[in-house]
Amino acid sequence: MVRECVILAAGEGKRMRPLTTNRPKVMLPVGNKPMLEHLIEAVRDSGIEKIVLVVGYGERSIRDYFHDGECLGVKLHYVVQRRQLGTGDALLSARSFVREDFILLNGDMIISSSDISALSHIEAPAMAVTTSTHPQDFGVVTLDGLYVTGLKEKSEHPESDFINAGAYHLTSGIFTTLTTLGCSPRGEYELTDALTAFISNGSLSSHTLSSWLDIGYPWDLLSANENFLPGLNKEILGEVEDGVVLKGIVRLGEGSVIRSGTYIEGPCIIGKNCIIGPHAFIRGSTAIGNNCHIGHSVELKNSVVMDGTKIPHFNYVGDSVIGKDCNFGAGTKIANLRHDHSEVIICGQRTMRRKMGAIIGDNVLFGINCSVNVGAVIGSNVRISPHSYVEGWIEEGSVVL
Repeated sequence: MVRECVILAAGEGKRMRPLTTNRPKVMLPVGNKPMLEHLIEAVRDSGIEKIVLVVGYGERSIRDYFHDGECLGVKLHYVVQRRQLGTGDALLSARSFVREDFILLNGDMIISSSDISALSHIEAPAMAVTTSTHPQDFGVVTLDGLYVTGLKEKSEHPESDFINAGAYHLTSGIFTTLTTLGCSPRGEYELTDALTAFISNGSLSSHTLSSWLDIGYPWDLLSANENFLPGLNKEILGEVEDGVVLKGIVRLGEGSVIRSGTYIEGPCIIGKNCIIGPHAFIRGSTAIGNNCHIGHSVELKNSVVMDGTKIPHFNYVGDSVIGKDCNFGAGTKIANLRHDHSEVIICGQRTMRRKMGAIIGDNVLFGINCSVNVGAVIGSNVRISPHSYVEGWIEEGSVVL
């Protein structure tokens, strides 16, 4: 039986900027909980209690949130990857904590406990695979039955739609393999080099996941919430005034108040100590963090709003991700649909979304009546003057006049 798990959580997640300006990628929320918390709970529910977290960028926020893991029913051990020298190097930093077969997981995904359990029952070495509609963006895997016959990173012409899902069942011998192989031409210890060695001798088996959420870009948080929120149970711990309409699954945290005239279509989750309304309209697949204010005549749709953000008067926000402690001036609105209804491209990167609003970092302040165009990315600590039009990429700390 596998009793140990290593989770790689050391990276910044540069592709997630500006959301990772003040936090590591694995602490970004899905359903108002860090994605890493979902992963730890899945590991626990698979029957594994010992977890080694490889941390680095923003490690303090991870330690302060999870402590020793007791609150989640696991035993957490922390090791630090001081230099970003590849996934193999991250794994090597955990060498002194691993004594036997173990599960290895990338920290920026969500998978089920049943899949972790199934992977742990396959003889090591084994890797989890899944299918993708855009395999060229991942490590493409070819299979012969249950055995992996090929692994090619980000192939322009993928030979299959199977991809490496970033979950493995390995033996402690992987550490010797990594050090024997040495550094790649990029000067890094590459886990894929070790996997390629296993493929060469025909020993790498596979498990196809039943579900998988990969979070590589900011807009993937929208997809993650769209998938996660429908599985929640309805729970009302705050106050709901007369004249409020709640449809579908709605979760309301302690100390929060939904004021009269507000209409909420689930699935929706609202954190603690929030004020919602009066006369707000919140539409499905929306996650609102703690200490937020969504006020009078505000419409919010399919968006992630992080802790402490205020959207108080006559605002529209659709299909957007908004960081902590932002403030929207009255009448500020975010567009989320191109006139030609084509896919939204952000900084040359396909979002695969026809409806896509903005990505906004922490502590962004808007004046009144600002207009934010489709696909805008606004860095943390930006100040935007009243009546401004915002589009494209706005660097952190900028002032928009």
